[in-house]
Amino acid sequence: MQNLFNAFEFLRTPLAFLFVLGVLVFVHEFGHFLVARLHGVRVLTFSLGFGPKLLKFRRGDTEYCVSAVPLGGYVKLAGETVEDTMSGAPDEFLSQSKWVRFQVYLAGPVMNVILAVIVLAGVYSRAADVPAYDEAPAVIGAVLSGSAAERGGLQAGDRVLTVNGAQIPTWSALDMAVVLRAGRELPVTVDRGGQRLDLRVTPDSVGKYEAGVIGVVPVTRPQIRRVVPGTPAAKAGFQAGDVIVAVDGKRDLAASGAADETVRPDERASKELTRRIQAAGTNPIAFTVERTGQEVLLTAAPEGGRVGIDLLPYEYRQVDLTIPQALAMSVNENWKQAKMIGTTLKGLVTRDTPMRQLTGPVGIASLSGEAASVGWLPLMQLLALISLNLGLFNLLPLPVLDGGHIAILAVEGLSRRDLSLRVKERILMAGVALIAVLMVTVIFNDISRLMR
Repeated sequence: MQNLFNAFEFLRTPLAFLFVLGVLVFVHEFGHFLVARLHGVRVLTFSLGFGPKLLKFRRGDTEYCVSAVPLGGYVKLAGETVEDTMSGAPDEFLSQSKWVRFQVYLAGPVMNVILAVIVLAGVYSRAADVPAYDEAPAVIGAVLSGSAAERGGLQAGDRVLTVNGAQIPTWSALDMAVVLRAGRELPVTVDRGGQRLDLRVTPDSVGKYEAGVIGVVPVTRPQIRRVVPGTPAAKAGFQAGDVIVAVDGKRDLAASGAADETVRPDERASKELTRRIQAAGTNPIAFTVERTGQEVLLTAAPEGGRVGIDLLPYEYRQVDLTIPQALAMSVNENWKQAKMIGTTLKGLVTRDTPMRQLTGPVGIASLSGEAASVGWLPLMQLLALISLNLGLFNLLPLPVLDGGHIAILAVEGLSRRDLSLRVKERILMAGVALIAVLMVTVIFNDISRLMR
């Protein structure tokens, strides 16, 4: 049994990678296939993977196959290029209008975007706990010692208003504003006691993906995850979900624990609460808790240094959505991710985003294995994120990509004449060279991370 478990552990990363990639490629190519068939275009081949065909069968005019190299796939249409043997039949691709060809090219990326929305909605439809501060104003609860924020002059209590000129309404927006800008000096505007201050902060690079962080944490309040039956807390009326806002009238739990540099700043409040309970002996403690927006005073006397509560370091809120709510939340989150992807692509052009932050097939395989080791929900979240990235990337106006074909159609439509075969060949070769450089870069990044 142990050998079987070890074998599963060894195979988890490649299996998770093949699952994620297989779903993404199938959905993308199925989009092209479906729209082509809807317009009466004959499909010659539907392949998952490239190279030698390992499995294949034929149904009607189409050969369906699984090929040896699982890094993509393709749909081969009859009369797809001028190099194909064409009879001028109405079921050939180039016999279709530019509008029909545009729809066929667009269908693949659109299907990836739709997949991202549906999968993430499925994740959100499952009840889950998420940090309440994520969508709260970015008020700094603590600054990590030696961090970029400390060097830049940020202080606890500051509310971050803008980063690099972008408005920062929430903690989520703050994270997105700095994660792609490691090593880049950023102008930061904060509100400190009603006064606006302009500071400059250079995010540090953290982790193998070199994410930018500035070293600040939000104001946190411990929340009760579970009340142990029969304990002083249960007898006093504590409930799961109660948020601890004060102990014996004092609301400075995090500040009281700030002197201990061995404790993470975002956990100081919960650690200080535990310390006070243990130090009280058997003396009653007055707890002020927040419950459904109202403050409630409860008193409990510890027994053996405990009152019988399991704590979460942060205040959480439960997400338990209906399907329409989950879809709306998924659309909103995918839109935020799409804007972040756009920022990344723009940063690559302006050199604000380092090329070393990009990841490729090896990195995706590693992330898939890590997500699968946690559970299905993280793996599905990763699948949705990669699907969105794949869909938007394929819309870029680069030759070889769907967006490149769409761009050529647009040029031909505006000029009212088709480009010559020689021009198209040159555009294609430039696109192949660019994609090759990009692939070499991301694979180099992936290998570099593995060697650290």
